Amino acid sequence: MFIPTIPTPEEVLDKSFSRAKKAANKVRGSKIPRHQKSKKTEEARIKTACQVTQETFNTILEKVPKVEDLNMFYQDYIDVVVGVDQFKKSLGALKWASELIAKFENQYVFKMRRSSSENASNVRKEAFGRLASVVYRIEDELNFLDFAKQKLRNMPTIDFDATTAVIAGFPNVGKSTLLRQLTSAEPKVADYPFTTTGIQIGHIEHKWMPYQFIDTPGLLDRPVDDMNEIELNAMVALEHLADLVFFIFDASETSGFPLESQMKLYHGIKSIFNTPIQCVFNKMDLVEDTTLVDKYIEQLDNPIKLSAVEGIGVSELITKMEEFKNEKK
Repeated sequence: MFIPTIPTPEEVLDKSFSRAKKAANKVRGSKIPRHQKSKKTEEARIKTACQVTQETFNTILEKVPKVEDLNMFYQDYIDVVVGVDQFKKSLGALKWASELIAKFENQYVFKMRRSSSENASNVRKEAFGRLASVVYRIEDELNFLDFAKQKLRNMPTIDFDATTAVIAGFPNVGKSTLLRQLTSAEPKVADYPFTTTGIQIGHIEHKWMPYQFIDTPGLLDRPVDDMNEIELNAMVALEHLADLVFFIFDASETSGFPLESQMKLYHGIKSIFNTPIQCVFNKMDLVEDTTLVDKYIEQLDNPIKLSAVEGIGVSELITKMEEFKNEKK
């Protein structure tokens, strides 16, 4: 999400007053009659300072996308990371300030034209004082928008036209390896404040159709009961993306997580997501006695068995994505 540079109140006013001074110098160098020059000079300073301040705020408002026009994933993303209500409130404050300053401009230009030449500087000083007061009144909102710019600058780029699978499962069950096998490339890693280590996104095109795989380390790899409110809200945001969830089991238990614990995590994720979940048993090449694994496989609906590190069975996941896409048509 693009947010332009957010200035401090001091920077806004320095820019406005500097431009106003240049405008005044231009008037002083013109051929206006001497008896009118002081009023015209101060009027130019008022108009320029107000207009430059309005332009500064309006430029920000024009460049920041409207939250309600964004995909629901990004709306939830913004809400989790910085808070949608505060974000809208801060943008609203800039709009309020811009509109009020426009009224000041008309008010003080009218007042200047009715004042005497001797009083012109006092009218301008009063106008500048009120202008500065308005700008400083929204200092907190400017600070918040600058904070939001930093937090949202690396928002993940999502292909909303692609059929998307979100990958879940405990750490070290082979999710990153699987992602690399699926996409035949190093996953793109982006800063993603929902999670502790970043989001991984892999893309492929299969039979001229786009597919997208997303892993969120630090989020879908821990019990739901251990999640805080922000993380639970993040899961809601992910649900806007997911057409399908691949839940990865480590059949060998070499990750350090017993199958019983992995099954509990699966049921926890399933209780939160309304999205279809496809179970995948990875590291089958490391399983010598399948007795234990079979007990868990029997509890699930058509799980896929594979070895991501050897690339065995990985194509079945792409086939499953293709079948799922066709079923949705």
